[in-house]
Amino acid sequence: MSDRLVRDAIILSKLETTYNTDAEPAAATDTMQVSQWTLDPLNAQNPKRDLIRAFLGGAEELVGDRYIASQYSVEMVGSGTAGTAPPWASQIMACGFAETLTETTRADYTLTSGDFDSLTNYYHDSGVKHLSTGTRGNAVFRVELGDRPMIDLSFLGIHNAESAASQPSPTVTAWKQPQAVTNANSADVVLGCTHSTTGAPALSSGTTYPSKGIRVDLGNVVNHVALLGGEKIVISQREVVGEVTLELTAAQEVTLLGMVRDATLTSIGFVHGTVTGRKVLIFMPYCQLVQPRKAEESGLRLTTFGFRATPGAGNDELRIVTSF
Repeated sequence: MSDRLVRDAIILSKLETTYNTDAEPAAATDTMQVSQWTLDPLNAQNPKRDLIRAFLGGAEELVGDRYIASQYSVEMVGSGTAGTAPPWASQIMACGFAETLTETTRADYTLTSGDFDSLTNYYHDSGVKHLSTGTRGNAVFRVELGDRPMIDLSFLGIHNAESAASQPSPTVTAWKQPQAVTNANSADVVLGCTHSTTGAPALSSGTTYPSKGIRVDLGNVVNHVALLGGEKIVISQREVVGEVTLELTAAQEVTLLGMVRDATLTSIGFVHGTVTGRKVLIFMPYCQLVQPRKAEESGLRLTTFGFRATPGAGNDELRIVTSF
């Protein structure tokens, strides 16, 4: 028997036209290039046969409603062509984003509060194909000093019978190489900035701060709901939160601590990348800074702030722009 290797794993993923209906992702067009993949292939809510018997011992459980849970990360980099969707777009659309493409200019991803997209995922694990339909989840965006720009994805999907299957031949040419998060490749974090939703993406005005990058958690509440005749994966709430670590002057620290104390809202923006078509912009217009704490880097005084990104008119607390 030949060894089954962990590295011999391939994920195919495609947006569904009809919820919980196999979209039939293909290796030539729908291969995910991922890191740090984990899979729980059969999570079940099992009722126990709690029988009264004249002797001690446990009883078997009946296998109840089932779902698949998976986590993996993808590199957050543009498509390489301005205005063209990146290959990870489908993944965040299944986390509650909507897509707007502006030809030759930009790809925008903004939040929604209903009619969420869903994915069909084929998890090919060294000869076993696990099929997840109706898949939805949560995303964490990490653009942190010294690392790759990453999106950490956590998905739940409806379980379908697994099968023995030959490994597909993946095509990953759509996935471009990102730039490391370094001083040369990333701009400063900007507080109090503005951003135009049209034209060439850029942040305007505000105050720039040297930083260690940014982390933003979409904060989706995702559950498997097992209704008779209506099984589904539901996104029922989100709370966008994150963290930044900044180098501040004494006066700047006093000002920002005052904003924490007074619950003053500010915008936060960040741009990563220098290669046209591969850049990424994160913008949150209404952020409350919370939970400040002292930090250090090689003896240098830094300050870390958590933040909560809140909606204004609705569905506007976070915008991701790429492929510019």
